[in-house]
Amino acid sequence: MSRHILSVSYDEQLLTTRRMLLEREGYKITSALSRAEAVARCKEGAFDLLILGHSLPTADKQELIAVFRRSSAAPILSLRRQGEPMVAAADYNVLPDSPEDLLKTVANIFTKDSSPPEPN
Repeated sequence: MSRHILSVSYDEQLLTTRRMLLEREGYKITSALSRAEAVARCKEGAFDLLILGHSLPTADKQELIAVFRRSSAAPILSLRRQGEPMVAAADYNVLPDSPEDLLKTVANIFTKDSSPPEPN
């Protein structure tokens, strides 16, 4: 059974790259490029993981987490840039240094291993 991930970013190129990377690993991906689209998808509640890209402002991440939590207990992964604050309501906050780090983090989440990926 393929895990279904909702991936949100305000940067179309990053969203497309993340989708392709995760699909190559066998995950089913639904992407949202705008706040309104993300809210609509969050309300569907049929996801195994929510990924909030680093292009989203913290306030938007917090709002999307609240909407997502109303219909799902799935884990939430917030991707951050260096110097950005952690989002307390997210289950995981990571600074992925590479696509491999992102893939390791997602795999760890699905295997219930919350340890951070090993540095390269």
